[in-house]
Amino acid sequence: MKLTRRTALVGATATLAMPAIGARAQASTIRWGEMLAPTHPQVQMIDRIAKEVKEKTSGRVEIQSFPNGQLGSGKDMMDSVASGALHMTTDGAAALGAFLPQLSVIEAPYLWRDAAHMAKAAGSDIFKAMNEDLVKKRGIRMLSVTYYGKRHITTGKKEVRSVADMKGFKLRVPPVDTFRAMAEAWGAQATPINFNELYLALSQGAVDGQENPLPTIASAKLPEVQKFLVLSGHIITPRLVVANEDFLKRLSGADRAVLDAAIAAGAAWQDAELARQEGTLVDTFKGQGMTVIEPDVESFRKPVLAAVPAKFEDKWGKGVWDKLAAL
Repeated sequence: MKLTRRTALVGATATLAMPAIGARAQASTIRWGEMLAPTHPQVQMIDRIAKEVKEKTSGRVEIQSFPNGQLGSGKDMMDSVASGALHMTTDGAAALGAFLPQLSVIEAPYLWRDAAHMAKAAGSDIFKAMNEDLVKKRGIRMLSVTYYGKRHITTGKKEVRSVADMKGFKLRVPPVDTFRAMAEAWGAQATPINFNELYLALSQGAVDGQENPLPTIASAKLPEVQKFLVLSGHIITPRLVVANEDFLKRLSGADRAVLDAAIAAGAAWQDAELARQEGTLVDTFKGQGMTVIEPDVESFRKPVLAAVPAKFEDKWGKGVWDKLAAL
């Protein structure tokens, strides 16, 4: 499967890298890669943005969505946006941290009090400075910070009620050092697996469980292969809309304004839809046969806060975690 995806990415990259990306007259099609399934609100957000952009530019600008990892892994797509071979993608802050290490702090466990706290930080001087550094160093600009949800643990066989139950637990995490450190602080065996390989890994028992927001668990059909939902709420996750800066500069001022407005409206809809789904999905999962556990949340929180912020202070910048937490 990896060979197939990489082959597809190479083909897509070759197509995207043609002179169209450098000429305004031919830059009317924006290609937007995404790892998530078409049923996820994040992908539906792209569809809504595409509709508004097409209408308000009278068809002059169109957005093509490529969900389900059609163009490769999240890293593949981020690399393609950096190189200019892909116009846009959406991914987590920790993934962008591969390009700008300090940016991964905004996906740190137990940092945000709630979604409003995270949204406030997105407008802070700290965040704006990180965005300009990202543009300067890698040619990528963050256009929006969206709410991806509060992350919870699911397991296939084992009931998890406190952090003691995580000892030796094979927990799938994204291939990101912050998540790995969190899992290790719990005593779990961190197992990095790309998202588009997660369902198969869970169904085959390659890992004991995983962690993700409720809407992501639903759209990926993980209740089919997981028995327990553990409401750990360990990370409030942002997801970032990013674009190639050179491509953005080649848009006319009017078209850029339309794109920015459509992204703002689409992100607002997506954030509200995710919050709505989070309010109903626990009962939905119960109806699908999952057992829902309310664990000792503090037992999960304490070891992570004791280890993770200090471990990454050099990477994030001295005092940055504390400044964001205090906003």
